[in-house]
Amino acid sequence: MHDLLADASGNVPAGLAPLEAVLTDVTNHYPVLEWIRRSPAARLLARLAQSSGSLTHQALDTLSPDANTAYVRGLLVTAGVLPPRQENLARLETWLAAKLAQLPPHHVTLVRPFAEWGVVKDARRRAARGRYSLAAYKGDCTDIRVTIRFLAWLDDQHLHIRDVTQAHLDAWASTHPTQRTRLIPFVRWVHARRIVRDLEIHHRPRQLPGTFQDEATHQAELRRCLTDIGLPLPVRIIGALVRLYALPLTRIVELTTDQFHRNTEAAYLTLDRHPVLLPPALACLIDEQIAQLPGPQSLQSHPHLLLPGAVPGRPRNPAGLADQMKHHGLPIRAARNTALMEAITDLPPTVVADLFGISPATAHRWSQLAGNSWAPYLAARQGSQP
Repeated sequence: MHDLLADASGNVPAGLAPLEAVLTDVTNHYPVLEWIRRSPAARLLARLAQSSGSLTHQALDTLSPDANTAYVRGLLVTAGVLPPRQENLARLETWLAAKLAQLPPHHVTLVRPFAEWGVVKDARRRAARGRYSLAAYKGDCTDIRVTIRFLAWLDDQHLHIRDVTQAHLDAWASTHPTQRTRLIPFVRWVHARRIVRDLEIHHRPRQLPGTFQDEATHQAELRRCLTDIGLPLPVRIIGALVRLYALPLTRIVELTTDQFHRNTEAAYLTLDRHPVLLPPALACLIDEQIAQLPGPQSLQSHPHLLLPGAVPGRPRNPAGLADQMKHHGLPIRAARNTALMEAITDLPPTVVADLFGISPATAHRWSQLAGNSWAPYLAARQGSQP
């Protein structure tokens, strides 16, 4: 361990002493030794330890943004060598700086203020509330990319942004149907600053949820999650949380162990701001999951995440989890839609919004859907029963 972190003089820098303690203070040294021998991340860590520069987030940002850099960063944060930061927000800021450096100057004059004041500012606000997810980061990057493509299209048409008319915008939207909604933030931004005249990208009617489960299937899958010991423990917990509380995977992977708490009578999980009572079977599953988490001295651990990912300090990838849930016959979308619909038919929309941590507008939309579409569905189901 000493050789891995030693500098050119053969000494471990004082700043890396906590990491040396993490790597040596383990019950079983063989996985750590195997990681040191075989992992490209370990070789990167050794190079950083031997370099003369200071080891900071900014220094790591100059490296290739690959899995090895992410692993080393997570390990250093977990060990306390680097301070924690909102990684998705930092990735957005780093990505934006690199993207702006590639653009022609006349594009930068528009993209930079739009991105910094229309996108990054909102991302910082969401990150401060702990709600800036990986999906949000990817969506913001897509908004900026589409804006850049639109400006390149204007160049091809020999148009300046101030000369764009609704006909021009409609022509672009018709030839880029999959990107049209991603340009809406930029169009609103330039309109608010009076750079363009009245322009609008017309919203397509929002599609209502079309996949639901019947009650028997929904209850059978929930029962399976709570009782089937053949399923992996994380799969059981995720499946139950989706079917009981309509939580999206992007929120489940961000759950921390300190959101789970017990008293002498019951167990609770804090969702958003409010603790939610857990069924005893699910509480036992979460207890078991927490007990199985590696200690803070492990390479693969983060003491706060309920479902830690492969990179220290990082949650699991929601897309990969969705595939895993589907593999085990526990689909996410239909189950979540059904759980949310059942909740909205039993509780006022404002209560559902507070309880499940969704926006009041979303809860109201689901309430309207329940009144317009769910009642005939239930009536049809009841009529088909013997």
